[in-house]
Amino acid sequence: MTQIGSPVLILGARSDIGRALARAYAAEGCSVVLAARRADELGADVNDLQVRYGVEVSAAEFDVTASNADAFFADLSEPPGTVVLVAGLLGDQARSETDDQEAARVLETNFSGAARWLLAAARVMKPGGTIIGISSVAGDRGRGSNFIYGSAKAGLTAFLSGLRGRLMERGIHVMTVKPGFVDTRMTEGMNTPKLLTAKPDEVAWAIIGAQRGGRDVLYVRPVWRPIMWMIRAIPERLFKRLPL
Repeated sequence: MTQIGSPVLILGARSDIGRALARAYAAEGCSVVLAARRADELGADVNDLQVRYGVEVSAAEFDVTASNADAFFADLSEPPGTVVLVAGLLGDQARSETDDQEAARVLETNFSGAARWLLAAARVMKPGGTIIGISSVAGDRGRGSNFIYGSAKAGLTAFLSGLRGRLMERGIHVMTVKPGFVDTRMTEGMNTPKLLTAKPDEVAWAIIGAQRGGRDVLYVRPVWRPIMWMIRAIPERLFKRLPL
């Protein structure tokens, strides 16, 4: 079993999954750093975790599209033992197709910005640490209905795979998480199948269990693995005609 490195840095701690992760890691006795935009408004989260779980909790300003990643890590009181990058943006596919700035925002948030911050994390982490990136099943194959978001997540999945191989010799574990549908503010209003839709707390505990088990790739609900295998197996000449 792999030890959970502490402190745990959650990049994107305002998200529903980020908050669930903070509660879960704190329940495991880990100190937690909540990193998000408008970090000065995270006081209630910090106090709740400290009182409820008796662990050290702090907040730090973070924007995945910013270029200050190295300075951010230099300012931390100690290198994180676990880094979880949760920041993501679904965006609007139709708008992204006609608005280059919107498309760039989706790509930057989900891929290039995420990669920049995880590279900065890798530069300061010590052996035994873990880097966890929240990717998506949408990155397993490009679909016409969300190919901007999906291509960004495909890039992140490939990046994490390469980073995993690169950091293995340093004793740093890299895990890719593909949650599938999650009942969060991001999916609010979407009619998602119950069998395929996880709750934020379910995602958080699945991540901790997979981290302890040294998993490389985690589909939060195992049913997604065969589903995506079948989707990847469809010949392109047929796949491009499907209304997916």
